[in-house]
Amino acid sequence: MKLLLIEDDIELANSLVERFREQGYVTDHVSDGKTGLTEALRGDFRAIVVDRMLPGMDGLELVRALRREKSTPVIYLTTMGGIDDRVQGLEAGGDDYLVKPFAFAELVARIRALLRRAQPGLPPVLTHGDLKLDPGKRVAMRAGRLLDLSPKEFSVLELLLAARGRVVSTEELLERAWDEAADPFTNTVKVTISRLRRKLDEPPVIETVAHAGYKI
Repeated sequence: MKLLLIEDDIELANSLVERFREQGYVTDHVSDGKTGLTEALRGDFRAIVVDRMLPGMDGLELVRALRREKSTPVIYLTTMGGIDDRVQGLEAGGDDYLVKPFAFAELVARIRALLRRAQPGLPPVLTHGDLKLDPGKRVAMRAGRLLDLSPKEFSVLELLLAARGRVVSTEELLERAWDEAADPFTNTVKVTISRLRRKLDEPPVIETVAHAGYKI
């Protein structure tokens, strides 16, 4: 699951990227508004976290421009906490508004709520036979056995289950489960799939589709 963080406080941004990683989210970070808009328009992000006060282009202008082309969920993360500030942010096209200082647990809960609303067609728990994955609780089980998955393995399994039988290419997995620094020529997807298959045990549930990708 991939997020975009647009925040010019580098210390805060680095902390958030690391804590999002612990929660299983891949996060791309940019520190100015113009670059943030470019990334938001060209990237495949599930949600965007954006500051109001940014160099180059402020958060309101960024979200207004984004809304002309995309409906990606947006949550503001800002020190501007007045009623008028909140109204302006939401009317510009934002979906939620959180004022600094904030509790990280609340930020994650708000992002998860945005993602649930953005994908109403997906059930809260993804299943396939005796395999179950709960994205909200970050829990995966097979035949009643709790699976000890790394954040990356969990993200890959979630993507495959959410695809509902559709073949997911290696390129799509890299785009959605790894950050922007991932080498497109690496075998990291193959290695992660191999580890995931071992943890899922028998009978096999992940199928390799030659020259196309993987599916469940």
